[in-house]
Amino acid sequence: MSFNFMTAEEAAEMIHNGASIGLSGFTAPGTPKFITEALAKKAEREHEAGRPFKVNMFTGASTSDHVDGVLSRANAYNMRAPYQNVPDLRKRINAHDCHYFDRHLSEMAQEVRYGTYGDIDFAIIEASDINEKGEIVLGCGVGNVATYAAMAKHIFVELNDKLPKSLYGMHDVYMPLDPPYRREIPIYAANDRIGSPVLIVDPSKIIGIVRTSSYDCVKPFTAPDEVSTQIGKNVVGFLVSEYRAGRLPKEFLPLQSGVGNVANAVLYDLGESTELPNFMMYTEVIQDAVLELLKKGKCTFASTCSMTFSDDTEKKLFADMDFFHDKILMRPAEISNNPEVIRRIGVIAMNTALEADLFGSVNSTHVLGTRMMNGIGGSGDFTRNAYLSIFSCPSVSKGGLISNIVPMVAHPDHSEHSVDILVTDQGVADLRHKDPVERAREIINKCAHPDYRPLLNDYLNLGTQGQTPHTLKAAFAFHNAFSDTGDMRNADFAKYI
Repeated sequence: MSFNFMTAEEAAEMIHNGASIGLSGFTAPGTPKFITEALAKKAEREHEAGRPFKVNMFTGASTSDHVDGVLSRANAYNMRAPYQNVPDLRKRINAHDCHYFDRHLSEMAQEVRYGTYGDIDFAIIEASDINEKGEIVLGCGVGNVATYAAMAKHIFVELNDKLPKSLYGMHDVYMPLDPPYRREIPIYAANDRIGSPVLIVDPSKIIGIVRTSSYDCVKPFTAPDEVSTQIGKNVVGFLVSEYRAGRLPKEFLPLQSGVGNVANAVLYDLGESTELPNFMMYTEVIQDAVLELLKKGKCTFASTCSMTFSDDTEKKLFADMDFFHDKILMRPAEISNNPEVIRRIGVIAMNTALEADLFGSVNSTHVLGTRMMNGIGGSGDFTRNAYLSIFSCPSVSKGGLISNIVPMVAHPDHSEHSVDILVTDQGVADLRHKDPVERAREIINKCAHPDYRPLLNDYLNLGTQGQTPHTLKAAFAFHNAFSDTGDMRNADFAKYI
């Protein structure tokens, strides 16, 4: 069959108010960029004419300004899931202008197949190549596109000429059966390939192809600052001590790393370590630092859902595809983040926290407990199933006005049952085999900033009841002090008891 080529504007005109849309990609890479921009302009025209126009948007994870930015500014979202990181969308969510469902990334695709979110009207897929059989070579991110394409009534393809056709073979598209027919996911090492190098769709559902030309528009990460660098050194120092003690296998284990400057700092330090052996990664995102580790041979293979490289690094990848082609494999999110696989192959999980409390619980998502930042992402998928679960954050923020170690987290995303190791620029708290009070002492002495240690000890000494001695009336004294005075150091426990 021959496909219908069209403009992004023509595609957007076919999308109706109330439509549910599934996008390819995971973070900015692999995410469509042109139809969504045209859709935002359509929404603005409809609103100016006094007509309602909002859509439900499902993705793999966060996207970019080409999606969440323009559509949020156009107030074109009714509902959004499962993850986001664009300030304009964050404002809509916190103002209740957009319904947002924060989900574990491994669960999103199967919940769509289960019918939790209703029908998928349109899938929009970025591709580097396509043939008339409906075989699509995806871009630099996969996400939940296998499910969205299978469930969608209609499909648009953005055929991006910036993406080399040599991406063929770097994808491993696999969709498990749903219960009660699901079998084990047959991945026993990070570099096992189990699926198809292409996404196969019903070609009769493809109603339009839009020719595009754009890189993924990922900004370079800033160089690690002093605090991030120290956190990186502390994480690597801990891993070296575990390796020396024989608590990690001599072959080492695959690593998962979150996104951001702290994660990059950890990876750079891993690259410099002479004591730790070469390793593989089984993760959801690889960043610029990983490409350098692959080039040096420190990282021998990276299984991921997305190559979240800055544009300059992405160009380096494309210019050296012969070297990198057999060292990176991109999988759907429900496979890259699959709890069964993570536990089987023994992934060491390294994620970031907004705040942690004295007993080891972590808030990953809500500033001061109420305002959504980005979302839980895949941290829960890895944390609960990791060989080792490590969380890191700076000890303080805003020049010391905020302590990221608090008496009680204002929003719980990961309970103390899931957190093994807590790391800040101050040091490393090993929470394993410790009761709640022992954990609290470890966190205060090893992770809290010196300015806040006396206050945290005062809080801990207030508690006399139960195994976990919280004093509930005073548990949020830090947060209240910041709300009232702009400085957590002004916390006064006496006023709450």
